[in-house]
Amino acid sequence: MVELKTDTSIDAMHAAGQVVARTLTAVRQAADVGVSLLELDAVAHGVLREAGAGSPFLGYRPSFAPTPFPGVICASVNDAIVHGIPDGYQLRDGDLVSIDCGALLDGWAGDSALSFVVGTPRPADLALIETAERALEAGIGAAVVGNRIGDIAHAIGTVCRSAGYGIMEDFGGHGIGRHMHEDPGVPNEGRPGRGLPLRHGMVLAIEPMLISGGLDDYHAAPDGWTLRTNDGSRAAHVEHTVAITESGPRVLTSRDGL
Repeated sequence: MVELKTDTSIDAMHAAGQVVARTLTAVRQAADVGVSLLELDAVAHGVLREAGAGSPFLGYRPSFAPTPFPGVICASVNDAIVHGIPDGYQLRDGDLVSIDCGALLDGWAGDSALSFVVGTPRPADLALIETAERALEAGIGAAVVGNRIGDIAHAIGTVCRSAGYGIMEDFGGHGIGRHMHEDPGVPNEGRPGRGLPLRHGMVLAIEPMLISGGLDDYHAAPDGWTLRTNDGSRAAHVEHTVAITESGPRVLTSRDGL
């Protein structure tokens, strides 16, 4: 069932989303060669704590997971697409890092992700990240009253496929509200004009996940959480929480504070 949020609830979700935005900004600033993923998780934990927010990631255990998730961020490096567990790995020059983070504030959730390169970037990695961001922008642009879920999926998929990148078939965005994962699912590829109609008050986490090698195949690492590309190629993951309103999409996790 899809819950339509009131304007007051959307404002409350914006507050949660801004905690996520500040957390991601702090993690991005702290990320450097030699810094461990556990240190980045501690930075994120500190921002959440200071804001009086909880983490929807910490202790989360969906049906596929062998253990509860142990961190407040997902930290996925190089060929890891999503769900990377923050551990003692120390970042190296040229690593492509994707950080996914959520917050729970006053009963409402926010969820967002960004990708970046530590140190000296490879041009191919910058192109991958730029395409992921364009795909996210295209998906947000399609998140308007009167469109359908398929219009968002088609907008994202068109940008990704046109650039020659692969897309994870079974993973995508989702509804969000009182819980991090709610109905409806938001695929990263689909047919326009299909799926659930978009209405004022729907709030979606839109999240392109791109595989640079062009194939869609992936596998779960031995930890049961981290999803890696089968061909060893690099991946990027970006995400925003977006409210659908009569005046257009409202990005609740925008890192410019709007």
